[in-house]
Amino acid sequence: MAYNIMKIMIDPNTGKTINVLILDGLSSILEIKELDKALKMAEIFNQNTDSGWKYEVRENGKIVAGHHKTNTYGDDDWATPSY
Repeated sequence: MAYNIMKIMIDPNTGKTINVLILDGLSSILEIKELDKALKMAEIFNQNTDSGWKYEVRENGKIVAGHHKTNTYGDDDWATPSY
């Protein structure tokens, strides 16, 4: 099974949410084979963001953080999914 990382942004002009899949160095969608590595990468992205964008791990188009009871966001975050 492969996991992807989704970047969640909000357009400051329209307020609309924009979702973008993270790409690898070859402009293909990044696929991570191990869940723990994908969660760690999303956690690092969330800790290091200077633009306020949020990152979540997905598998088959669905958020996996809720299934594994791991929240890579802060608890008071606008993008925290409801589990």
